[in-house]
Amino acid sequence: MGAIHRFPGLDPADVAIGTRLKQWRRARGIGTDALAEALSLSPEQIRLAEAGRAHLDSLQIAAATACLHLPLWALMSDTQAY
Repeated sequence: MGAIHRFPGLDPADVAIGTRLKQWRRARGIGTDALAEALSLSPEQIRLAEAGRAHLDSLQIAAATACLHLPLWALMSDTQAY
């Protein structure tokens, strides 16, 4: 019998950011292709990030908020920062 491989769990922060990213992207009417281009990622990487299965670094989060015309807190928290 083969060994059972343990896959790492999802990072709750990545899931939360991904969920907010998807909600805001849809609310703004921006497709995954356009967001992917703005972040220099593939559409598949955007879908993974929105599902919480890929980590976005600080530069990618900043690019996403700029593309979506959002303040940074909008992807980082459900509570307005100011």
